[in-house]
Amino acid sequence: MSFATKQMLDAALPHILEAPKEASVVENLCFRPAFNEREFPQSITLMPDEGIVGDRWTKFPWMTLENGDPDPAIQVSILNIRVWQAVKTQPDFIHPGDTFMADFDTSEANCPKGTRLSVGTAILNVSGVFNEGCVKWQARYGKDAGEWLSAPEHRKYRLRGLLCSIEQGGTISNGDVVRKL
Repeated sequence: MSFATKQMLDAALPHILEAPKEASVVENLCFRPAFNEREFPQSITLMPDEGIVGDRWTKFPWMTLENGDPDPAIQVSILNIRVWQAVKTQPDFIHPGDTFMADFDTSEANCPKGTRLSVGTAILNVSGVFNEGCVKWQARYGKDAGEWLSAPEHRKYRLRGLLCSIEQGGTISNGDVVRKL
């Protein structure tokens, strides 16, 4: 399998950083009912206490609160589609599992912690949790892609995605607009 090289990813970075800053169209909706499973519906329902209805977040979150409950800061993940296009060198690459993708600037400068986003009929709140990408990211998309995402000089860009909590429940559909409030 052929992976994107560090040089290819570095060359893509200026284009990634030019992503729209205020609004963009939702693409590639996904939820994960169990480990290593993905479903790609046209719409998903979000609930503040449940996360994405049907997603494994309530049962198997990768981050929990002190009392063991799932941390709401990781309920929704938004990946800049330009990052996905940079790492996806094969048509059959596995979808990374983010809630949705959008041609949207997910950097700390554009979406600092506390930024509110309107998506479909839901309202999201950007968390301060940094998405480093799991070991699976590197296995699926290559060592260079894994290291490139979490390089110290790239942390501010949140290349692996923007993590959010659900402030107001609602429905998100492919084709809806994600917009900064």
